[in-house]
Amino acid sequence: MNDVYLAYFLVVAGLVVMAAELLLPTGGVLFVLGVAGLIAGMAMLFSYDAAQALITLVVLVGLLGAGGPALLRLWSQTWVGRRLVLPPGADEDATVAAMPVHVELEQLRGRVGRTASPLRPAGVTDFDGRRVDTLSEGPLIEAGKWVRCIDVRAGKVIVRQVDAPPALEDLDFGNLT
Repeated sequence: MNDVYLAYFLVVAGLVVMAAELLLPTGGVLFVLGVAGLIAGMAMLFSYDAAQALITLVVLVGLLGAGGPALLRLWSQTWVGRRLVLPPGADEDATVAAMPVHVELEQLRGRVGRTASPLRPAGVTDFDGRRVDTLSEGPLIEAGKWVRCIDVRAGKVIVRQVDAPPALEDLDFGNLT
């Protein structure tokens, strides 16, 4: 009868050690030891009584199936989990867009520039002497064409080809008063 108690001890110890892996950053060592304990305990149970081992195996699969996801959900709240897992609402595009470099790109929205290289769909556009990596909204745009910044998404400047802007001497400033 002592072998049965030892087998159940190994199964329970395996489960506890596997759960401890979630709290202690051991690089999987505790997980491997826990799985080894489960296998050894189940092997001992099968050598003692196959019917009792099958019942234990069904209960064990049910526990791991229900308890595993619950433990992983709790794990993301531990100090190890917070360092390794992004929070559920973390939006990478919003984080990138909030960077100071990309906030400056928002000033280009609606401005007209000239392509310095072909946009296939990515290339370089010159906005008043400032060279910016851009993406064309649609088809290929040849170098030297006029484009307008229509959107800035997560640090990516999206442009669309437009007609040449009017020259300053062609503008009528008489109506401004």
